Formats: sequence, C-alpha cells, structure tokens
Amino acid sequence: MRFIHIGDLHLGKILNEVSLIEDQKYILRQITEIIKDKKADGVLIAGDIYDRSIPNEDAVGLFDSFLTELADMKVAVYAISGNHDSAERLNFGSRLFSANDIYIAGRYGGEVNRIEKEDEYGKVNIWLLPYIKRSEVKHYYPDDEINSYEDALRVAISKCNIDVRERNVIVSHQFVTGENADPELTGSDRSALNVGTLEKVGYRAYDLFDYAALGHIHSAQAVGRAECRYSGSVLKYSLHDREINGRAKSVTLVTLEEKGKVLTEVIELKPLRDIRQIKGKLKYLIENALDTDDYISAILTDEDRNILQPMQQLKEVYPNALSMRYEDKAVLPEETEHIEIRERTFNELITDFYRLMLGEEPSEEELVILDEAAKEAGIK
Repeated sequence: MRFIHIGDLHLGKILNEVSLIEDQKYILRQITEIIKDKKADGVLIAGDIYDRSIPNEDAVGLFDSFLTELADMKVAVYAISGNHDSAERLNFGSRLFSANDIYIAGRYGGEVNRIEKEDEYGKVNIWLLPYIKRSEVKHYYPDDEINSYEDALRVAISKCNIDVRERNVIVSHQFVTGENADPELTGSDRSALNVGTLEKVGYRAYDLFDYAALGHIHSAQAVGRAECRYSGSVLKYSLHDREINGRAKSVTLVTLEEKGKVLTEVIELKPLRDIRQIKGKLKYLIENALDTDDYISAILTDEDRNILQPMQQLKEVYPNALSMRYEDKAVLPEETEHIEIRERTFNELITDFYRLMLGEEPSEEELVILDEAAKEAGIK
C-alpha cells in the first residue's frame, strides 16, 4: 500500500498582507500529479490544513477542490486537525465524507479513529489522532495518571488496543523529539518552539506503529527512526524560512510492504515562487536581479538612508517584494527591547499567545500548568 504523506498546508495563509492562495493552488496541483504518477492509494494529511481556525472562503474552496479531485481519482484521504485548525469545522460532514473514502478526524473524543484497509500483504490500520490537549485526555480518563503532555499522548494511544501483528499507521500532529534532540526548525516554526517546550513528546511514544506520519514542524525530517517522520510544510511560510541542510520542500511517499518493511521516498516540490532574502546596496540589488518573481525580503546596506522611495524602486524590479529595511548596525539597549513585556503579567502574555496561535483562551487548568512550568524553568 502506498501513501503520500503531507501536512501543514496552512491554506489561506497571508504573508505580509499578501495572500498565498495562488501559490497554494499551484503546489496542490503539483501534489495531485505526484499522487497520480506514484499511483498512491491514499493521502495522509497531518494537520494544520488551514492557517486559521476560521478559514476564509478561498481556503475552504481550495481544500474542497483538492478533496473532490482525490475522490474522483479514487484516492483515499486520511486527515486530522492541527493546532491552527478548528476541530468542529473539520469534523462537520465527516460521516458523509467517509462514504467517499475521505476520513477526517477533527476532535479527539476519547478514542482514536481507526480505518481498516487491506492489500496483498493483509490488513493495514490507519489511526487518526488529531491535535490533543492534556486536559482533553484527562477529561475522558480521569483515573489514569496524566502528569505531563507525553503522559496524555501515551494514554490516548494505550486505549487503541493495537494488534502489533498487523501493520499500523498513525497520523499525528504533535511536537515530537528524537533521542536527545529536538527536531530542526525553520523560521515559521517559532511558534512550535514556544509551544513545544511544554508539549514535547518523545518519538518512542509511537513505537507500536509501523509508520508515524507527523505534522506540526515545517522542516521535513525523520525523528528518532526513519519511520517516524515529519513531512514538513508544502511551502515556505515565513520571510525567515530557509532550506535546512539543503532540504527543499517535499512530500513523502510511504510504501508499506509486508510487516516490518516500510520504504520512504522524499519527492521534492517546486514552488510557483520562492520566498527569499536579499541583501546589498539598492543599486546592486536592482542591477543584479535574479528570479524577480519571487517573494523578496530586502536588507539595504546603503549608508545613505535618504534614498527616494527605495521600496518602490525595488518593486519595479521585484514586483512581489514583501518587505524592505536598512541593515541595523546599532544594538538596542536591553531595556528598550523588552520594556513592553516587563510591564505585563505572565498570564496576560500567555493568554495573548494562545489567542494568536490557537484562536482561543487557555483554560484555568492550563494557566496553572504553564505557571508551574515557568517557575521550574526559572523565568518567573
């Protein structure tokens, strides 16, 4: 059985007030062609389908078109919600979708959804575990010992009654770490780094699964073992994103053969436009322009700060330039950099962060846990 593993689509993403919907349409068409070319049986979508909990009309329409095309191709879809998604919105219509081999797990309800498939080697169980919170698992299993985020994940998985004689695949959206190291992060993973310090899960939690299709981290990479893998985001989503160790954006082809044999192949994606940073004097950047249709973040090194309309001059050559600033050689005093943070309470900062990243406010229980963690870390 063959799957294409993707995740972190972030449909509807807006970067510096510019919609990336055209770029996302382009990359989804490319992914569809890869699915056809590789004759995949299914697509594993590991969360963060949308960029916001209330996606815009273009984002919803694009995902609908993608699902419709896959259904017409008779390709099964196994999707879960991520921390950016609205669980309720993704759950809507899920029973109707399943009639067309489209399975979407939006909210954790005390059980991990299982879909059974079969090929020439026997049964394959696909488990759909949406982004979970410790409090959600504790709600369903109050008698289990759940003192950490990893405890919550392990309890949720322990209730699956997994038959290890069969092949098992899990789709999961969490901050998963290796043996002694965190996964490598890109510029658009800054939020994951902040959340991850409190929500880390060791890769051994997925030991019972032949393949763990992970989402949440935007750089494609294996974690702990080759079969526990982040697909990475399908596009760069930050002006600070970079290709780590030369790895371009990609999808992962997962081939399940007999029990114990899983093959993975990384297939590179080619975006409509790259997102990159250029640096130099304005005259040099204009006269030596390359790939001018890319999204550009420019750093000017000119000593003269009175150049007439530098951004307009850049846009004449780089029409999709998103930002421009002069190189700042001065170091700001610490007190001016952090004065706003110092004037606000820890709970206020955490609440604002939750609203920004999750579209909701933290519960009282979560605030207590975060407060305790902050004290242990020595930042409070």
